[in-house]
Amino acid sequence: MKRMFVKALSLCLSAAVLVMASACSGGAGENAASAAGSAGSASAGGKTDLKVGFVTSASGQNDNGYNRSAVEAIKTAADEYGFEYRVVEPSSSLTVGQAIEALAEEGYGLIFNLEYDFAALIDGTGAAGNVPIAEKYPDTTFVIYNDNPNVNEDGSVKYDNVYSCMFNVNEASYLAGYLAVQMNENQQALFPEGYNLAPLSESRGIGFIGGTDSAGIRVYSYGYMMGIQAAAEEYDVQYDYYPVYDAGFTDSAAGNTTTGNMYQNGVNVVFADCGNVGDGITERADSDGRLAIQTDADLDSTHPGHIITSVLKITGVPTRALIDAKISGELDGMDNLLNFDLASGATGITDLSVMTQAVADKDLFEQIKAKVNDQAEKIKSGEIDVVNAQIGETFDPSACPRVTIQTA
Repeated sequence: MKRMFVKALSLCLSAAVLVMASACSGGAGENAASAAGSAGSASAGGKTDLKVGFVTSASGQNDNGYNRSAVEAIKTAADEYGFEYRVVEPSSSLTVGQAIEALAEEGYGLIFNLEYDFAALIDGTGAAGNVPIAEKYPDTTFVIYNDNPNVNEDGSVKYDNVYSCMFNVNEASYLAGYLAVQMNENQQALFPEGYNLAPLSESRGIGFIGGTDSAGIRVYSYGYMMGIQAAAEEYDVQYDYYPVYDAGFTDSAAGNTTTGNMYQNGVNVVFADCGNVGDGITERADSDGRLAIQTDADLDSTHPGHIITSVLKITGVPTRALIDAKISGELDGMDNLLNFDLASGATGITDLSVMTQAVADKDLFEQIKAKVNDQAEKIKSGEIDVVNAQIGETFDPSACPRVTIQTA
């Protein structure tokens, strides 16, 4: 495993929208406050002097899992170690860089950033005096997620106090693709009423809609295709694959339209990896009586029976691991880039409990779930190796002969 901690500048909390909390060994003492409120303080008997700061992504700490998972991990660790922590939600009046810088200035020694915004931290863009926050606060440890910008042109680490956490979502996406085919091949038994799926006698189509053409998006698509291939091979069938890599992350109406076009081409399942665009995708799945897959957080219950699963980044796993390493002193011996795989518990798919309630043949669905779990165990053991585009691995379409890539 490799990790990457990021260091940050302090921010002007008087302008911040934040939530602060302090924790005691005898129980979790939380003090929700606005930026104008006073900071919480630990009273746990002095187990550690560490102060932990956390900057959420735009969806905030009360989302369906991406931020909330990490916040819950911090709260649990604070109960055990007795440290002070603060959760900051960026807003139109508070940038990510400002939030990170203010926390660092206030003495928070370990700062996590879940937003995809590293400019102020690494390059100094938007930071006070345009000095990189990581450079200005060399004794602060910064942790970022989903990218590794902390490298020089020669590939060497730029700042030793910055660590990056990557999730092997290629493995979870494989499971999503495998599940999608299983559901489609058994559509008559699972969805006899209330759906409008394209019959297998007419087509076998699966779609993918990504926000941008990047390794961070294709890592999902390639894993997804490999899972489709594995299941299609079991059934001795061919699938058409309709990928889109330029949907953006904000226009849900466009996502709705693109998904409708895919459904007209005989697609029954569309994987949404495109932020708010995904809302339009799942709305179209619901209105058209078809199926979709979501990402990052557990969104299955937002359109129950139409989102078959969500590919998860369980941020609490690396967050807790890095807190433990910081407090134990083991962090200094770790690499600055860390990959968390399926076996670590930091990525995976949902437990399928929402879909279990929707399907007609529950015994058959239990058999499908067992097959998916078997695939997961083979990935964990190394028997199945899933291409990981986000670390530079190359995907060979010929490795998926039962999947034909089509133009969406």
